[in-house]
Amino acid sequence: MNDVSVCCGVMTKRKLTFVIVVHLLLLVASSSSFGFIISPTKTKPTINIAQHVRRLRHSDPFSRDVTRISFTVTRHNDNAIEALTSLSSSRSNDNDDENKNNFVTKMKSAIKTNPTRSLAFTILITLCGAGLGPFLDSYHSAFGVLKYDKPITFQLWGSDPTHPALITAWWVPELFGLAGFIIGWLYILLDEGLETANDKKIPSPPEILVGISFFTLQYWLSGIMYASGYDRTAIFGVMTALSVGGYIKFDSTKAGLITSLATAVGGPLIEAGLITFLAGSGGYHYTDLGETGYFPLWITPVYFLGGPAVGNLSRGIWNALTTKLCVSAGESALPSCKVCNDTRAIGCPNCEAKGYYVTYGREVKCNCCQGRGLVICRDCFADYGDDPNDIERVREIMSRMPD
Repeated sequence: MNDVSVCCGVMTKRKLTFVIVVHLLLLVASSSSFGFIISPTKTKPTINIAQHVRRLRHSDPFSRDVTRISFTVTRHNDNAIEALTSLSSSRSNDNDDENKNNFVTKMKSAIKTNPTRSLAFTILITLCGAGLGPFLDSYHSAFGVLKYDKPITFQLWGSDPTHPALITAWWVPELFGLAGFIIGWLYILLDEGLETANDKKIPSPPEILVGISFFTLQYWLSGIMYASGYDRTAIFGVMTALSVGGYIKFDSTKAGLITSLATAVGGPLIEAGLITFLAGSGGYHYTDLGETGYFPLWITPVYFLGGPAVGNLSRGIWNALTTKLCVSAGESALPSCKVCNDTRAIGCPNCEAKGYYVTYGREVKCNCCQGRGLVICRDCFADYGDDPNDIERVREIMSRMPD
């Protein structure tokens, strides 16, 4: 098929290729994240035993191991290095266990801190997935990428009767709702556990809408390229470029990468199961079985870009609920705090609001404020109905405050 009939006319392959190139150039031009800097390989630093001993002694001044190692440094240098390495490895393992526990604790706190917020978020992100997903899926139905055994079609005002605005099946909204629920919660929990930067956790409404629009463009483009007769390799290449560019532009977080990769792998696997188990029972099939025998592989980068689109929407909903349920409700009738000016944060007294202190000639991150230079204000803490012994609640409040 050389031409594709669309609502606005006929688009030839040459015109379609031009559209693809223009969109890719616009994406590159609008993103400053494409300037990768390759840093030179660093040589392995040598061990300064004296500094290492001082650092260990400072962290645990009463440790007999440190005292013994310090005593033997001048006599048995090789043995001291081995002992230091062993002791550091032991403490590193302890720190790893502590980090794992903190990771899980932070994710649990995100759910338990405000159950009403968690429930409202679950409902809203599920409804968004169930409402938006079928319309995206209709692009693939309209352009012949897939066909439902028992399709349900809907006409919207002004739409062409030969091109229904929605082609779906009764079980499709439920699955897209489940996908929204899973992707949304993965983003929120991983953001908390991996301590995603605040500027990434708080996308603006325009950023959210542009990200969803870009994902919609990718969905539409994949369908129209397939209908135009482009081969799988070409479609896969364009979809991959859009996915990588979209991730860098709209997300570029570790939480987003993990979720998007999980979506790119899990989504197609679920589809393979659906195609198998729903065969002959109101299911569906791809018109091109592709390299897998179920679907073409270019579907995986389409799934990947769904991560940033749904993820930023999830962050937006979560932040709005946090402001509504966790902040505004508690602050509306509160007196003004003269100590923190209602910011709920004051300078850290342990490091004099610097975020670090100097010991043995080295700058060390302050453990009290985690290097931020701010701690929660205790003068108005009780006025907000918070428990001063609930450390996780304190951390959750501080995580929402700008640096």
